[in-house]
Amino acid sequence: MKLKTLTCAAVAAQALASATVADGHIDPPVEVQRLHGMVADVSADRIEADIRKLVGFGTRHTLSDTKSETRGIGAARRWIEAEFKRISEGCEAKLEVYTVSDTVTGRRIPEPTEVVSVIAIQRGILDPDRVVMMSGDIDSRISDPLNGVDDSPGANDNASGMAGTIEAARVLCQTKFPGTIVYAGLSGEEQGLYGGEILARHAKEKGWRVMGVLNNDMIGNIEGINGVINNTTARVFSEGTRDTETPEEARTRRFSGGEVDSPSRNIARLVDRLADQYIPNLDVMMIYRLDRFGRGGHHRPFNEAGWPGVRIMETNENYNRQHQDIRTENGIAYGDVIEGVNFDYAAKLTSLNVVTLASMAGAPPFPSDVKLEGAVQPSTTISWNVPGDERQQANLKGFRIYWRLTTDAQWRWSHFVPADARSHTLENVVIDNYFFGVAAVANDGLESPVVFPGPMGAFEKPQAAE
Repeated sequence: MKLKTLTCAAVAAQALASATVADGHIDPPVEVQRLHGMVADVSADRIEADIRKLVGFGTRHTLSDTKSETRGIGAARRWIEAEFKRISEGCEAKLEVYTVSDTVTGRRIPEPTEVVSVIAIQRGILDPDRVVMMSGDIDSRISDPLNGVDDSPGANDNASGMAGTIEAARVLCQTKFPGTIVYAGLSGEEQGLYGGEILARHAKEKGWRVMGVLNNDMIGNIEGINGVINNTTARVFSEGTRDTETPEEARTRRFSGGEVDSPSRNIARLVDRLADQYIPNLDVMMIYRLDRFGRGGHHRPFNEAGWPGVRIMETNENYNRQHQDIRTENGIAYGDVIEGVNFDYAAKLTSLNVVTLASMAGAPPFPSDVKLEGAVQPSTTISWNVPGDERQQANLKGFRIYWRLTTDAQWRWSHFVPADARSHTLENVVIDNYFFGVAAVANDGLESPVVFPGPMGAFEKPQAAE
């Protein structure tokens, strides 16, 4: 048999032809203009005022005073609860505000201590059990993790994330969304992520279908320990495979892919894309890791409960300003004080949360039971179902099918299909060469994250086709 030899030019031409086939399906998403308005509504001045208020409680350590009206975590959480209630009075979509608590002990909580978190719920008008969440941490700490007495201002870690969560509620409660948004002030983070664990249990008890958690932990520092000063980038951390993956699901993933396409990872891709579309001078770094190396954050308890969650934070950390007693040594100022916070940058990252929450809460029900077919064929067929009834699906305009090269970080190509479609064949797109997914598109253009096929990428449990 005579072998056919391709020249470099022929290989290039063949590659170009393949790219042309794929490019023929490009149908880029259209911007949703009202998201630009939401970004403009975020106020750096209000965020600054809230950070200063939180710093003014002296310490917010989980083991600090809970009785005083002016100092300690008790006073801080009561102010947060009162502020959410005050915000609700001017909302188009009223907030339901209450506390969630439990008494815990642990390595950093030697005596039984009540850990109290504050949540504000903006109920969805079409699909209220479908929940997206933004969280910040109430508590702070200094060098000794058990020191609940001395000053611990926690200006950036994490008054910035808490203030951002409050500001997001101010902006987004002026709009009624199909899905529910939960704004959470979590306690006990520095002592062992207790607030997240308690709220995750509460969510399961309430029957919430949690589609995603945006954990904001340190969103106000632009000056790194390495001397870099940068207010134009942010990081989003996400787990690659589910913490709750079963052995059978792992076997499926081995043969079908999905190591980098968990729901958390596709939320991160949505955050990245929305930053490019709506947030001026902000580039998102997607970090393919649950959190910073060897460290943790309050999205982790939700991942461990089986729900998607990511951490949004600054790019350049300053370790002299984290978990440090306030002091000056050898000319170096230590401590997490207000002077280390850039309020415009905190507003920028808050805006990123706002557009992501709006997109996810404003989307129709996320596609479920997504499947692929096309082995040993020249084309690929993707199919899906839609959870919910007619009311829950009332804002469904259609679906956008996405695909990308297996080495691409972000979705590259897309194709729109109408609301009655439950499958689509991509002609001359070979299943072996790409990763695929599908997103739900609302009447106003808001989209869900992309849902990767199989249990690796599912946001909702598979449902049988009707």
